[in-house]
Amino acid sequence: MATAAASSASEPEVEPQAGPEAEGEEDEAKPAGVGRKVLSGAVAAEAAEVKGPGWDLKQEGVSESDGDEEDAMASSAESSAGEDEWEYDEEEEKNQLEIERLEEQLSINGYDYNCHVELIRLLRLEGELNKVRMARQKMSELFPLTEELWLEWLHDEISMAMDGLDREHVYELFERAVKDYICPNIWLEYGQYSVGGIGQKGGLEKVRSVFERALSSVGLHMTKGLAIWEAYREFESAIVEAARLEKVHSLFRRQLAIPLYEMEATFAEYEEWSEEPIPESVLQSYQKALGQLEKYKPYEEALLQAEAPRLAEYQAYIDFEMKIGDPARIQLIFERALVENCLVPDLWIRYSQYLDRQLKVKDLVLSVHSRAVRNCPWTVALWSRYLLAMERHGLDHQMISATFENALSAGFLQATDYVEIWQVYLDYLRRRVDFRQDSSKELEELRSMFTRALEYLQQEVEERFSESGDPSCLIMQSWARVEARLCNNMQKARELWDSIMTRGNAKYANMWLEYYNLERAHGDTQHCRKALHRAVQCTSDYPEHVCEVLLTMERTEGTLEDWDLAIQKTETRLARVNEQRMKAAEKEAALVQQEEEKAEQRKKVRAEKKALKKKKKTRGADKRKADEDDEKEWGDEEEEQPSKRRRMENSLPSGAASAMEEETELSGKCLTIDVAPPSKQKEKAASLKREMPKVAHDSSKDNVTVFVSNLPYSIEEPEVKLRPLFEACGEVVQIRPIFSNRGDFRGYCYVEFKEEKSARQALELDRKNVEGRPMFVSPCVDKSKNPDFKVFRYSTTLEKHKLFISGLPFSCTKEELEDICKAHGTVKDLRLVTNRAGKPKGLAYVEYENESQASQAVMKMDGMAIKENVIKVAISNPPQRRVPEKPEVKTAPGAPMGPRQTYGARGKGRTQLSLLPRALQRQSAAPQAENGPAPGLAVTSSVATEAPKMSNADFAKLLLRK
Repeated sequence: MATAAASSASEPEVEPQAGPEAEGEEDEAKPAGVGRKVLSGAVAAEAAEVKGPGWDLKQEGVSESDGDEEDAMASSAESSAGEDEWEYDEEEEKNQLEIERLEEQLSINGYDYNCHVELIRLLRLEGELNKVRMARQKMSELFPLTEELWLEWLHDEISMAMDGLDREHVYELFERAVKDYICPNIWLEYGQYSVGGIGQKGGLEKVRSVFERALSSVGLHMTKGLAIWEAYREFESAIVEAARLEKVHSLFRRQLAIPLYEMEATFAEYEEWSEEPIPESVLQSYQKALGQLEKYKPYEEALLQAEAPRLAEYQAYIDFEMKIGDPARIQLIFERALVENCLVPDLWIRYSQYLDRQLKVKDLVLSVHSRAVRNCPWTVALWSRYLLAMERHGLDHQMISATFENALSAGFLQATDYVEIWQVYLDYLRRRVDFRQDSSKELEELRSMFTRALEYLQQEVEERFSESGDPSCLIMQSWARVEARLCNNMQKARELWDSIMTRGNAKYANMWLEYYNLERAHGDTQHCRKALHRAVQCTSDYPEHVCEVLLTMERTEGTLEDWDLAIQKTETRLARVNEQRMKAAEKEAALVQQEEEKAEQRKKVRAEKKALKKKKKTRGADKRKADEDDEKEWGDEEEEQPSKRRRMENSLPSGAASAMEEETELSGKCLTIDVAPPSKQKEKAASLKREMPKVAHDSSKDNVTVFVSNLPYSIEEPEVKLRPLFEACGEVVQIRPIFSNRGDFRGYCYVEFKEEKSARQALELDRKNVEGRPMFVSPCVDKSKNPDFKVFRYSTTLEKHKLFISGLPFSCTKEELEDICKAHGTVKDLRLVTNRAGKPKGLAYVEYENESQASQAVMKMDGMAIKENVIKVAISNPPQRRVPEKPEVKTAPGAPMGPRQTYGARGKGRTQLSLLPRALQRQSAAPQAENGPAPGLAVTSSVATEAPKMSNADFAKLLLRK
């Protein structure tokens, strides 16, 4: 049982066995493992050598004619072998060119993870063993290797290990491998390999030491720790000595005290193996571990059911372990989570913070910090914590300085990150200085580093990001405070503040007040007064505050001449500021007025065009009306256009509507207006619409329904077109397209599925192209019950692994842009932004595998020319969307208080248009009568008025009036 479990956990290529025989087997396996390169031509040549020169054509059962056939076959085989060798040479040449390209790319950017992996793969394929070792060594110095990469390296080295020196080299590799990540499979492989050296001096102690360390590291692993326990127990059981039996008993008892999967089977195995009854203390420990297992099972099962990287499940598991407070288990669950989430900086920060505050074990803390910056070198917070931890645990100054230099070359994503890391290092250097001495080596180093920091930000950082990252000159302020407070060198501090003000900070009041406070604390009154006088003249954001500080100082310490001068300067400055503000306000008001005039002009032009269009339509209707029969029945009109009749009745005054009903009942006939006959396509759509039964929307089925919009209006049969698309997601119960009253398709529909999972899968069809337009697919949600519901599947926050590209030519395709982006890393997703009609907007989002690749792509692609267009590339960080405020409805003074209408942020929508017939609208616009005011319409007045009764002829005249 133990052997099977151990084998399934590691699955090594070469399984070392205990005893000297295993060493002989390894020596025999050496030639087979050395030649990693497989040559098809060499295989054919080997086959020819097997027959050998002594191949006799006259063997029993072989005739001469058979020999001729064999010669022909041999010649054919030779020609085939030659072709295979030629194909191999071509493939080898291609691989060599690719190897050279990768080596050149790594010489430019050594932090390209994918290039390292591809180079190792090609070198291993070509059999370049020494180069493979060098490539792996170089990569392991820059990055922690995954479990798969380590196992591949270890298997190659194991297959080539021949003597004791080679075995020691493999042991060293194992020691490095177990430090990168917590990997039960590597520990199991380590234990099995150490068993192969049991015949050497100290071999038994080595095996036990490896297994004990493995138990300390991964023995608590609930799902994979069992294989380590069983392998160790199997090893001890194989050593048949009386003294070893107690060791096996101890292993069983230790294992049964830990909550692990399949504990019951282990307990049954112990009962069967042990000749004596199991002690009561062991039974109690076993029962306690079973109880703990039940508490851990929900979290373990959640991990088993979820898909990698399972960050949320690990976070919940970590929170649970933190509440319990067992340091060993907390460390284990952090390590397990980091195996799958090694590129999540927040997880490393939380882990290192726990170790810094709780365990405080030097080797453990520094090891985790070192691994953190190797996994996420672009995160400045990890480097800052690493430097502080090194200082906290008293590491050598040279090591801390070397770590800081590595941080500068890590490739941070923002200019401010470099300012932060410089501040951390400069604070460390300040804490090393003994300021009781006038001069020291540490003080000179601190001053030289301040100078270097300013030059670095001005040259390196500003060249890369087009900004220094320190607009407020925080580093220079820190330097000035050190010189003033700790070195008593106010002259140097004043020089630094002069430099700060000349870098665009003289207009800010807070900068002048910071300088003033420094002078008050460590300078003299003369320089304080001088600083405030300069501040009054230069400050533009809060000049009143600076003037108040100056007057307060003069009132407390100044003479009458100083007070008069201060009053004169402050009044002159404030008068000038107020004048500038008035001019700016007038200019802004003029711009607003111009915008209003332009808007009014555009509104007037639109109204004129609309009136002209209405006039043309009315003339056409009059011409057609002359050819119509005046004796058409109202019932026919109502049957043909019921919605139009309802709209007219709703828009008329109540008295007019009742008069029309009465007149209709009496005569049964009236004049009707026929619009132009619709096209055959519209007639067909209208007939389909009338024949289709109306289905009321059932809100209880929203969970199995999706809302589809932005479809082309030209689709004649939407259900037939859309059904094949959505049936790929599951069984479709019904597709309900929405038509207008004239039978035209309105571009949206509802798709109802049989199962909820089919509806969720259908959401993935969002933005799929349908007849040249992107189809929008969203959940079916009642907006009246959920007014804040919005469907936007893309993140609106900072995403450091995603790029935003603007300025793209409209002709640029997704494939062309992807080819450009692939040169800088692995592209996980690429999206070209389009409008509702599917036309490109010249924007794109590119998602890379990690933040490091994204930062490299920004540096290389920003400012690149694509089809004569210069593109801009930046880390994706969309601005926050502002919720538009609803405009207030203004009422003219003295106007009657009608019903209040509130329009949206974009004004009056189409659905808010008046349903009053145009003829009646023109009637309401008639000039005022001579003997009194014009009568108001009943629909707009709050006072009910009785409308005069109108005949059918009156209505016909109103509707036909030009």
